[in-house]
Order: sequence, then structure tokens, then C-alpha cells
Amino acid sequence: MLRFIVRRLLQVIPTLLLLSVLVFAWLRSLPGGPATAFLGDRATPESVANLERVLGLDQPIPVQYVQFLGRVVTGDFGTSTITGEPVLAEIGRALPATIELSIAALVLAVALGIPLGYLAARKRGGPLDVSTVIGTLVGVAVPVFFLGYILKAVFAVELGLFPPSGRQSVAVDATNVTGFAVLDGLLTREFDASLDALSHLVLPAVALATIPLAVITRITRASVLEVLNADFVRTANSKGLTPGTVRGRHVLRNALLPVSTTIGLQVGLLLAGAVLTERVFVWGGIGTLLADAITLRDYPRLQAILLLGALVYVLVNLLVDLSYAIIDPRVRLS
Repeated sequence: MLRFIVRRLLQVIPTLLLLSVLVFAWLRSLPGGPATAFLGDRATPESVANLERVLGLDQPIPVQYVQFLGRVVTGDFGTSTITGEPVLAEIGRALPATIELSIAALVLAVALGIPLGYLAARKRGGPLDVSTVIGTLVGVAVPVFFLGYILKAVFAVELGLFPPSGRQSVAVDATNVTGFAVLDGLLTREFDASLDALSHLVLPAVALATIPLAVITRITRASVLEVLNADFVRTANSKGLTPGTVRGRHVLRNALLPVSTTIGLQVGLLLAGAVLTERVFVWGGIGTLLADAITLRDYPRLQAILLLGALVYVLVNLLVDLSYAIIDPRVRLS
């Protein structure tokens, strides 16, 4: 198992290096530039050239990349051209909001998707199966931002059950410890603040979880149907094993292999969907930083956020590989 983990960790290094090259090259190929976006209407050829010289953008691309890579290795992602603050500090303030939202959405998708997919497969052709298939098709087809506005209009504006935007109410005086609003309220025993943060989290988490929920449900259903028809399941039934043993140890465990891969892939979609969800619900996380950075061509912030997303995606896939090795020990030999 240790050799398997080390081998997977060594594969992460060239992957991240290649991603850094692609991100750097893509950003430099975009039209315009941070100097022009920053100066706006005041931009003149002379002022743009002066600002590019200050930012180091007048040097050859390979030199810029080597300097960028050297700074990244030391933990320096540069300074934002919008605010003048260190990019890492900006990300550190915004990251807990996005993590909190993404975890809530992923937990919701997994907690509902796997049982729904399993029950739909068990009751194939029945009302539950048909309604599940139709529901997953609708869930995949509806855009996140559109669903977000619908949820706000119905449950926040019309019914008044949940707050329409933000992470916490202005009237709540909460103590910031970790940046995770719900967790901070529990740690400081400010349970009113924790409940308030949780109420703000419900609508954006539901909107963000819709597509992963639909995908996980469909993959679970298809995987369980495939395993139910496998020879080893028929053998287990013929031996007289209890239905609970067959379903838990033979059906569900083997069906979880493709489901775990799907859950890992959904993390990337959650990060992408968080950009739209945060804009709709004024969440103030990484998605907001990314949208502003794209608009104003903030290269340092864009590079840091994209590399952070790539790192998270690669690490999640590493965890998926490890879960494969735990669920199916034969994977460790490959």
C-alpha cells in the first residue's frame, strides 16, 4: 500500500508542472493585458509600457515563467494588480467560503445520490426508478445560475424561509476563528451565529449540488444494475447468504468503484459551478475573486486560483485512487 501511495504522489509532480505551463501560456495568450485593464480609460501607450515594466511583463515569456515558478516554489504567488495585496492573503480569506459551500453541496449530493441510485436500481422499472431517471435528467439540464435565481425567488423572496444572499446576517455579531461560518459558531458556542450561517448555506448548497446529485445518482443506478447481474452475486444468493450481506458486501461495495471516480470528478464541477453560484448568492468566495480577476486581467490572481483549482483536482483524484485501493485491493498491483 505504501508503494502504491508513493507512486501516485510522484505522478502528481509532473502533472502540476505541466498544468503550470498550460495556465501560464494560456493567460499570456489572452487579448489585452493587466496593464490595459488596470488603467482603463487612462491607458496610453506610454502608461501601459511603464506599468508593464513595473509588473515585469515586458520581459520574454520564458523568463517570466521561470521567475513565476521560482516564486511559487517559495509560496509567493505575487501581488494582485487590482488591490495591491498579496494574492495568497486574498485567497486565504476567500477560500473557506468556497470550501464550506463545496463541502455542503458534495455531502448533499453523495448522501442523496447513492441511496437514490441504489433504490432506483433495486426497483427497476417502478415508479421510483422512473421518477429518479426523469429527475436526474432535469437536474443535469437546468443551469446552476438559473436554478439559483429560482430558489431565491421562491424560498427567499416569496416564502421568506431562507436568506436571499450572503454568508451571515449583518445583525449577527459572529467571531471569526477559521473562516468557516458554521464551524466558527460551534467553536465559539455562538449557536445563533452558526444557525444563521447554516440558513444562508442551504439555498446555494442546493443549487450547487443539483448537477453532482443527478450524475452520482445515475452512475450509482447503472453500476448497481450491472453488479446485480454479475455471476458472483448469483453465487452469493445460491449459497444462502442473507439479503443484507449480499447487498452490503457484494453489491454495494463493488458498485462503489465507478461511483468513487464520479465523486472525484464532481469536485472539479463544484469548483466551476461555485463561480456562478457565488455570484448569484453574493457568497464572497474564490468564485468572486476569479470573476473579478478575469474581468480586470489580474494575472497573478488568475494564475494562483487556477493552479489552486488544479492542485485540489489532482489531490482529489489521488484520494480517489487510494479509495480504489481500499475498496478493491487488486488495484494496488496495477
